[in-house]
Amino acid sequence: MSANSSTVGQLLWQGPVCTGWKQDLEGAVYHLANCFLLLGFMGGSGMYGCFYLFGFLGTGYLCCVLWGWFNACGLDIVLWSFLLATACLLQLAHLVYRLREDTLPEEFDLLYKTLCLPLQVPLQAYKEIVHCCEEQVLTLATDQTYAVEGETPINRLSLLLSGRVRVSQDGQFLHYIFPYQFMDSPEWESLQPSEEGVFQVTLTAETACSYISWPRKSLYILLDKERYISRLFTALLGYDISEKLYTLNDKLFAKFGLRFDIRLPSLYHVLGPAASDAGLESEKEDEEVHEPAVSPPRAISTSVQQTLPCSPPPAATDPPVPSSWARMSQPDSGILASRTPLQSYSQVTSMGRAPLAPIHTPEL
Repeated sequence: MSANSSTVGQLLWQGPVCTGWKQDLEGAVYHLANCFLLLGFMGGSGMYGCFYLFGFLGTGYLCCVLWGWFNACGLDIVLWSFLLATACLLQLAHLVYRLREDTLPEEFDLLYKTLCLPLQVPLQAYKEIVHCCEEQVLTLATDQTYAVEGETPINRLSLLLSGRVRVSQDGQFLHYIFPYQFMDSPEWESLQPSEEGVFQVTLTAETACSYISWPRKSLYILLDKERYISRLFTALLGYDISEKLYTLNDKLFAKFGLRFDIRLPSLYHVLGPAASDAGLESEKEDEEVHEPAVSPPRAISTSVQQTLPCSPPPAATDPPVPSSWARMSQPDSGILASRTPLQSYSQVTSMGRAPLAPIHTPEL
């Protein structure tokens, strides 16, 4: 143990064991190899950082091979440098393979950057979604129908990539579908996985359109298997349906100019199926309130005439007492200002629903 410690002490304190140093320097290839190695170890992280790192290291080790073969004439130098250069080249080949595997078609790459990247959706989860639709981009020509009202079955879920689709019902325009919006999200949410149904609206392409489509069964299997993807689709479909509802809300109006809001209970009384029944009940209540206000004075006047036959009539200058029926039937001054709006409002209420927008709408 003491002999080993004395040997280490000699190596550290008595200088190197080299008998003599070379007077001439190594060739340019050796110095070039060290420069490449220095640059290689300055590489960063990530995919492109690994490209930088292993690219410079592989080049530096190849220069070491040349230096060991032509200048140093050392077999061990050549072998070790060759092994290290081979390892760097294999790592570069693996990175190229991964980069090519992660590359998506142009349409799907743009869809990921527009719709999924702001939500920080992992690329692997997005690849499973794309794989479910078989990476196919479908097209629609101008005036070609995607779905016909009452005929086309609900067997898929589609997302519009480009173009514009018109949604109509009974020949009446409802709203447009723009790029990166689902084409049949209300139909998708209206059915359970075991149910079948048909479209209640007609979807027609106004321009040349492209879209992707997921088969219903395949997408249900993916949503059952991947909980994260299921939550993602729930959020996207909910947002899409809310946008369509607010678009339809802009089309709902009364003939006298009152615009309704889908968040307010007043719209339910206008659009609800029991609106006409509620109107009849309110009329009955008004009549019941009006009758007690008129009949009791007759009875009282009869009794008064029997007991006090000489009672004088009321003065003509006294103002009439307003009845409760008159106060209840008075319209809101902020909404109804004339008789014509009252008539239109009663017609809308009696119909049970508010009219939609006119069929002829301006081009966007």
